Amino acid sequence: MNVDEPDPLAGEARLMHDRLAKVEALRERGIDPYPRSFHRSHTTAEAVELLESAEGAAGDSEEAVKTDEVTVAGRIMARRGMGKASFIDLMDASGRIQLFGRRDVLGDRFELIDLLDLGDIVGASGPVIRTRRGEPSVEITSITVLTKAIRPLPDKWAGLQDIEARTRQRYLDLISNERAMRNARLRPAIVASMRKFMQGRGFVEVETPMLVPVAAGASARPFTTHHNSLNRDLYLRIATELPLKKLIVGGMEKVFEIGRLFRNEGVDHDHNPEFTTMESYEAFADYTNVMEMVEQLVSTVAQETTGSMKLQPLEDGGEVIDLTPPWPRLDLREEIIRRAGIDFLECDDVESLSQAMRERNIHVEPGLSWARLLDKVISTAVEPNIIQPAFLVDYPVAMSPLAKRKPGTDGIVERFEAFALGSELANAFTELNDPVDQRKRFEEQERMRQEFADDEADRLDEDFLVAIEHGMPPAGGLGIGIDRLSMLISREESIREVILFPQLRN
Repeated sequence: MNVDEPDPLAGEARLMHDRLAKVEALRERGIDPYPRSFHRSHTTAEAVELLESAEGAAGDSEEAVKTDEVTVAGRIMARRGMGKASFIDLMDASGRIQLFGRRDVLGDRFELIDLLDLGDIVGASGPVIRTRRGEPSVEITSITVLTKAIRPLPDKWAGLQDIEARTRQRYLDLISNERAMRNARLRPAIVASMRKFMQGRGFVEVETPMLVPVAAGASARPFTTHHNSLNRDLYLRIATELPLKKLIVGGMEKVFEIGRLFRNEGVDHDHNPEFTTMESYEAFADYTNVMEMVEQLVSTVAQETTGSMKLQPLEDGGEVIDLTPPWPRLDLREEIIRRAGIDFLECDDVESLSQAMRERNIHVEPGLSWARLLDKVISTAVEPNIIQPAFLVDYPVAMSPLAKRKPGTDGIVERFEAFALGSELANAFTELNDPVDQRKRFEEQERMRQEFADDEADRLDEDFLVAIEHGMPPAGGLGIGIDRLSMLISREESIREVILFPQLRN
């Protein structure tokens, strides 16, 4: 090829071409680069522990310690050395260990190392030793190719820095980013701890439908689908609240569900269209009981998964978050007055509230209902200032169609939201069990849907109303976002960091 002509194989294409050639070279040697299975005797962590145990047993002996032969397997993350010796960093799910290969030990098999690349998956056998530099190493007597990677890994120093690239290729993020792997393992530990906590309190875990005829139980725009056999439109659930409360009617006094919800909403650092929550309902409880349960739940989960109720920041200079109960109870009306100078009991219609918001430079989106406008005030002026965990309590009835009215107040319900690091963590209330009042609230939501073209307003669910007309006991209900809780405990600022496969724009 003329030196002035462009190389038809450049960059990654050239690397892939070279690796495919090595695949063929392996096959020519009679080596299958993709064998069907492999038996390993130890993880890398277990191999290191075996060496340390042998060193402990040897005591002060000056003789070099060498364990019995082990077999490990993992991905090649680094290679060093040439000539008569080669060093390979091997990574598996438990950690890393060095492979130390010598020509005088491996003989002709030493040449196989020349056909290996970063990213390949190999198995290796040999005793575990400690090199002169103090590195635990498997002194390999044999090495087996388990998977020949034909596409190179990201640069080992830069890695995947762009969050879009990292979330689109999460598998590469897990390989090259220890923080990503930490988060991937932390989240299931959080869920397991939550489940243990709830079961320890006598709650029964249940499952409710994801496909529902009415997308009710929350204020959100649903995803719509169609069932061909039944010839009916259905929705992906936006909440598990109403079916769980039907179980309370049926006599299951403590129930919870951990599962996915789906809301046809925007994507940002706090929101993903599909997300995971835990909802629970307890008969004969109210929102004060639920508040106590939430602070105990969150602090216990943090203690069990991180070893402390005090969450350290990922970056220097950040604030330590102390989850130790009890958390402050902040009156919503007082906090809005303090932070925004707006009294929602005085600004009790769309016009007066909109005017008060404009005077304080809070954006007023045309066509919103009073409840939506007040929610904007809260999210703009109040929420960002709640860094340490706290409860905002006692909301207007217009914002809470499923909550019971607070005795001795006008237009206030027994509802709280939990916040930390300026983000909502949980939503809960004393459940409305008056079927007549509940029907009126649903009908008002339907009216608001028409008047304000609000397709996120809660929906009237006749089947649920029939259920509570048979009698639902007093109850306290809770919804807590597992994604948000994972963000808090891991101290991540984006929901994408705690969901393995978040939704992304095209």
